[in-house]
Amino acid sequence: PWRTGNLLITGPRITAEFLRQHCRDHGLYQSPALNDTLYLHYKGFSVIEGLQEYTGLRSLWFQCNGIQKIQNLDKQKELRCLFLQQNLIQELENLEPLSHLKQLNVGNNYIREIKNISCLRELSTLVISHNKLQDLSDVEHLTRCSSLCVLDLSHNLLHDPNILNILEQVPDLRVLYLMGNEVVRKIPNYRRTVILHLKQLTYLDEQPVFPKERACAEAWQVGGVEAERKVRELWQTQDQRKIQESLDAVVSIRDEQRRAREQEEEGRNTHTHITFHHVLT
Repeated sequence: PWRTGNLLITGPRITAEFLRQHCRDHGLYQSPALNDTLYLHYKGFSVIEGLQEYTGLRSLWFQCNGIQKIQNLDKQKELRCLFLQQNLIQELENLEPLSHLKQLNVGNNYIREIKNISCLRELSTLVISHNKLQDLSDVEHLTRCSSLCVLDLSHNLLHDPNILNILEQVPDLRVLYLMGNEVVRKIPNYRRTVILHLKQLTYLDEQPVFPKERACAEAWQVGGVEAERKVRELWQTQDQRKIQESLDAVVSIRDEQRRAREQEEEGRNTHTHITFHHVLT
C-alpha cells in the first residue's frame, strides 16, 4: 500500500519502466512524446500518473481500472479522447489543461454532479451514464457547455421533468440518451415532448428522430391527435410517391439497358451478315 494525498492506494503503479515495456510490447514508439494513443485499460491501476513525457497523446484509454481521481494530466494538452468509464471516480476535476478534448467518457462511476467541464471548449461528446446524478442542480452546468452534440445521461437518478429546460439551453445537442431515469416516466408524451423542446435533436435514446416524426410532433402540439394523423397521412402519401418514383426510375433504367443490349446485338448480327456475304462474294 502507498499514499497519494488523502488516498491510500493498493495495486500496480504506472511507472516509467512499465510504460516503456508497455510500448515495446504493443509496437509503440520508445520516444514517449511520439505516441498518440495509450491503451491502459484492465490493468488494475488506482492512480493516473507517470504520463509527463507523453505529451503527444490524443487518445487515452483508462477504462475498467480502479481509478479514484482525475489527476496528473497537465502535460496532455493535445488530448482529444479520454476514456475513464468503469472506475471509482466521484468528481469531475483537474480537466483544465485538456483544452482540445472532444470526447469524455466517465460512465459507470460514482459522480454526483456535472461540473468543471465548461473549460473544455471543444467538448462535443460527454458520456456520464450509470452514475449518481439526481437533481437539476447536478446537471445545471450543462448550460455552459455550448459545444456538446452528444450527451449520454442514461441510467442515473434524474427525476425532474424540468431537466428539459436545461437541455434546451445546449444549442447544438443532437444525440441524447435519457433512458433508465425516472424522469422518462414523468414527462408526458415523452418522445414528442423531448423532440419539441430540443430543435436540433436527431437521435433520442435508441431511435433516430426522422423529419417525419418531428413534423408529426409539431402538428400534435398545434392540433392534437387529429392534426398529427393528417400530417402522418400526408407524409405516408409523399413516401409512397417517392417509392413509386424510385421504382419507375429503376424500370426506366432497366428498359434503357435492355434496348441498348438489343441494339448492340442487332449491330453485331448485321456486321456478321455483311462479313459472311463478303466472304461468299
